[in-house]
Amino acid sequence: MATKSKKKAKIEIENNEDPQDKPVGVMPTEEEGPEVKIEDLPGVGPATAEKLREAGFDDLLALAVMSPGDLADQAELGEAVATKIIGAAKKMANIGGFVSGDALLERRREVLKLSSKVQSIDDLLGGGFETQALVEVYGAFGSGKTQIGHQLAVNCTLPMSEGGFDGDVFYIDTEDTFRPERITQMARGHGLDPDAVLSRIHVARAYNSAHQMLLVDEIKRMSKGLNVKMIIVDSLTSHFRAEYIGRGMLANRQQKLNRHLKDLKQLADVNNALVLVTNQVHSKPDAMWGDPTKPIGGHVLAHASTFRLYLRKAKAGRRIARLVDSPNLPDGECVYQVTQDGLRD
Repeated sequence: MATKSKKKAKIEIENNEDPQDKPVGVMPTEEEGPEVKIEDLPGVGPATAEKLREAGFDDLLALAVMSPGDLADQAELGEAVATKIIGAAKKMANIGGFVSGDALLERRREVLKLSSKVQSIDDLLGGGFETQALVEVYGAFGSGKTQIGHQLAVNCTLPMSEGGFDGDVFYIDTEDTFRPERITQMARGHGLDPDAVLSRIHVARAYNSAHQMLLVDEIKRMSKGLNVKMIIVDSLTSHFRAEYIGRGMLANRQQKLNRHLKDLKQLADVNNALVLVTNQVHSKPDAMWGDPTKPIGGHVLAHASTFRLYLRKAKAGRRIARLVDSPNLPDGECVYQVTQDGLRD
């Protein structure tokens, strides 16, 4: 079946290709003309467009950020066809080249910030949690990682005028820690309808690392017609840590984890969404000074994360959040509390 599909796709490309009718250029703005669709790509006919949409690729940016091999596998196309489609998508979406600093600054204006509703946390993060970013939250058990995930999932459904995204949330639960009852408490803490909030949070339990990675593709498929603004993985490394044991498996684990992070970052870029991942930690026994607590995932996760928050417990039920890494903000700490109604100053 796969061979026939590839042959059919190849014939369709050759029969429909007409460079004069479908020139490759910069994606037009609203003033210049209508939005460019997949069918406008050179050589993409109705059948190929349908294949791409069924595989979860319904806009140019989603295609432009793919690799030919991945696109060929997911959409059942020949790799040469996939390469041609990706190249055309990059040109029409006007990405892949150099841009001036002022143009990049203008593009950064599209970035949104999600309020945690905790002033100290928002100040620490320069106004809130950014879209088009992968935020890692790590800490020991009981430090409040899952609580932050629950709270931000609720806040994401708030109107933009109230610091939310008015968007839908996809929650990948690897440790069976998602609790709709907790969402209900936090929603009521903000005066929201719990049922309305829960209806916008889409939860899937991941049973192993392979399933966890497949769920990212499922998000791409299910996101059609939804305003996807947040993806939460709680926790990112639990399955990888349990399945890839010992130094002999370390390289394989890191490669799989790197691929998983790449796919998550693509979702953030394509949807202008926030990706929040929680992470487990381990103690470094040879640490002579300082905090021996270190996050799992090594340099692969450290480089992939846009922001890194380290959580730890304090006295009297308080929590401390420390900004460990950021591309544009100084390191710092803040104090907050976890109450029945959610996170509070």
